[in-house]
Amino acid sequence: MNDLVFYTNPQSRGRIAHWMLEEIGEPYETVWLAFGAAMKNADYLAVNPMGKVPALKHGTAFVTETAAICAYLADRFPEKNLLPAANHPARADYFRWLFFAAGPLEQAVTAKTLGWQVPEGKSGFVGFGSYEATLAAVETALQPGPYICGEQFTAADVYVGSQLGWGMMFGSIDKRPLFEDYVARIYARPAALQAIRLNEEYLQQRQV
Repeated sequence: MNDLVFYTNPQSRGRIAHWMLEEIGEPYETVWLAFGAAMKNADYLAVNPMGKVPALKHGTAFVTETAAICAYLADRFPEKNLLPAANHPARADYFRWLFFAAGPLEQAVTAKTLGWQVPEGKSGFVGFGSYEATLAAVETALQPGPYICGEQFTAADVYVGSQLGWGMMFGSIDKRPLFEDYVARIYARPAALQAIRLNEEYLQQRQV
């Protein structure tokens, strides 16, 4: 049995964590779960009490939440160079934008998708402020390039890039030239292409 066991569904945020596992390049076992009963049975609820994917088991440790899985793997396998060194200034950018994408960016996109409106004068009550301000912040962060932390590709790019790519595909994030160039650049990585291939192959094999 592999030390890394990955629980996912090809039509979920699990694709992001799957890409991260491919970037790490360590052996892992994939457990494909269908939506519904398979995610709500007692065995899986012991892995993730929310009954959602993705989740990662590493030895006796369990990690849920996609951004946390990305951060955990980068931290656990530092020799893969998927996070800036502890004494490097880019380390601050790494944490900043990884958590920004998991918090304000996802909140802003969800609010737009579901038609939630922040009442006038109440933007200070929500972490993202406004949809427009959130996207402007991400655009500003990406302008120096080529990656969210500058010259080094990191786990933050896996997460931020996936959020942008998914959002632009489904129309919940504006297609801005800077976003499109950035996503195209990182989606061309071998690990990203391999993760896509594995998920699409599984979808073709069975309906989940």
